[in-house]
Amino acid sequence: MKVSLNWLKEYVALDGISVKEISNKLTMSGLEVEDIVEQNEIYKNFVVGYVKDTKEHPNADKLSLCTVSTGTEDFEVICGAPNVEKEQKVVFAKIGAIIPKGKSQLGKAKIRGIESFGMLCSEAELELSDSREEIMVLDKHLKEGTPITEALSLNDVIMEISITPNRADALSHIGVARDLAVLLKCKLKIPRIKFSKSSIPRNEQVSVKILDTGNCPRYVAKVVKNITVKDSPEWLKSKLIAIGLRPINNVVDTTNFVMYETGQPLHAFDLKKLRGREIIVKSTSEESVFKTLDSKNRKLPAGTLMICDADKSIAIAGVMGGENSEISNQTVDIVIESAYFNPSSIRRTSKILGLSTEASYRFERGCDPNNALYAAQRAAQIICELSGGEVAEGEVDVYPQKINECEVRLRINRVNKLLGYDIEKKKILYILIGLGFEITFESDDELHLKVPTYRPDVEREADVIEEIARINGYDNIPTIEKISITLDRKHDESEFAGKVRNIAAGLGFYEMINNPLQSEKTASLIGNKINGFEI
Repeated sequence: MKVSLNWLKEYVALDGISVKEISNKLTMSGLEVEDIVEQNEIYKNFVVGYVKDTKEHPNADKLSLCTVSTGTEDFEVICGAPNVEKEQKVVFAKIGAIIPKGKSQLGKAKIRGIESFGMLCSEAELELSDSREEIMVLDKHLKEGTPITEALSLNDVIMEISITPNRADALSHIGVARDLAVLLKCKLKIPRIKFSKSSIPRNEQVSVKILDTGNCPRYVAKVVKNITVKDSPEWLKSKLIAIGLRPINNVVDTTNFVMYETGQPLHAFDLKKLRGREIIVKSTSEESVFKTLDSKNRKLPAGTLMICDADKSIAIAGVMGGENSEISNQTVDIVIESAYFNPSSIRRTSKILGLSTEASYRFERGCDPNNALYAAQRAAQIICELSGGEVAEGEVDVYPQKINECEVRLRINRVNKLLGYDIEKKKILYILIGLGFEITFESDDELHLKVPTYRPDVEREADVIEEIARINGYDNIPTIEKISITLDRKHDESEFAGKVRNIAAGLGFYEMINNPLQSEKTASLIGNKINGFEI
């Protein structure tokens, strides 16, 4: 997973701490940093250029000969983009720049007999989007000569972190920041939710029914009305681009942003496209065909968990939404879905369809069921701010059987025995509380804990001790210099069984070795046990 350092700084204080130290801390705690990309190095020699003049290339109809200023120098540049115009601010790559797309180094070139001293870049060439036909036109207020990293906020450090299957909680910036806060002894800052009083009553919202509570234990629906779907602001675009996502519009970008922030996948439906203003979560009873957002018809087997309205299916639960309810530029009212789905159900659906998405990747590893409401509120808050809409009063939260925290008993002497060294109880408490564990009982030699629901992988005492070990540092575990073994003669427990086998074979019997995974009742149908062997 790609993690933005600038983004992380919104949740934990990292100023003054080197990238190397952050990387080492994460790697030694089990979140292995596989790669580090510094954008300042990627976009070196890229600056804001001012197109002072353009004219046709004398030897080519579709090429323009441009005079580009960096504020201190003027350069003659040949450009083939159809949208280049006089007095534009553009991305100018100087001689020596390495173009991100293709990683080729730019040199002086002669095109149709005229030399070109640089290049005007498209978003695709900068790997900022797929747009390659036109050059990137910048805000006219930017000063020529300004480094692009500064002008476009591309001064970030991106870390590629390898997340093990058990650490679903780390598939978000807040999840990674939580570990860093404990490792660096900093405070974790979670964004607060605040809405102004709504004039939209509850009865104008959708209704939600869960018919398959086994595969969908919780479903939250949050309505936002009177929005304007448009391009996202630069701060949101830059965050998504930094981690390799393509901006779409302010609604879809917000749901992606909140997913990468909190780890909770979200989906937004066009409220007017929902027949009966009703959402029904159910599993299909027969094979069906459903067109997803990528305009592909998917053949769904019976038993596929679906999100439906009063008449039709509108999404494959936890995997991908449908084309029949997607957000468009004409959308005015939306409903935000934030749910918890059974991981095995999503894993099965994703595998059968051969369709893996960022949402299914998280759902099938186990999201936090008790984070669904916060994520829906967070998305609604941001969409309201970006679109000029209004958040409806309250939300629909169907949660028939609450998923409670797992409770674990931790013995201090057991911690020291398994780790091989003594660790202060005070430090144990600091680590566990920092990771979100709730202490329900404390004595000199024992703790009773409630494990946060975002850590479904922690189920027993040994799991808690592993958490203590990774945060305190695996390098603190002492190296064993020698292992003592005894050379006393041991009794051969297989000797008697061997004698019985030989005698039975001599009497004309045949040995039968049964499947060890059979029940005792099934195995007894074809033989009687003698010292653990079937004869």
